[in-house]
Amino acid sequence: MAKSNSSPLTDAQREIMEIVWERHEVTVSEVRDALSARRQLARNTVQTMIVRLEDKGWLKHREQGRTFVYSANRPRTVSLGAKVAQMVDRFFAGSPEEMVTALIEYRGLTADEAERIRDMIDEAESSKR
Repeated sequence: MAKSNSSPLTDAQREIMEIVWERHEVTVSEVRDALSARRQLARNTVQTMIVRLEDKGWLKHREQGRTFVYSANRPRTVSLGAKVAQMVDRFFAGSPEEMVTALIEYRGLTADEAERIRDMIDEAESSKR
């Protein structure tokens, strides 16, 4: 599995990206409206955050008249992978094995989950050969 050079998103950036991933295409006003259910932000604040996400490569835009319509430039899995890597480094001293051990000891695995994980491990090992 390839690593991304993306740094993890902040909570506010992730909140915006979740809206984009869910809706596929958005305007600044649509993002502001979606966020307003949780908190009030000025339109300029939302626009600045969106421009920064675009500068970092998370978003791209197309012009529709005088309006910019934004869409995701990276899939949700890139963000999740970066967040998991950050969590492994922060809480498990960089050891994926310790993270998996903690998960199994705390939550356990169903037989189906264990089988899917075995399949993923087998696939990862065979791709390294």
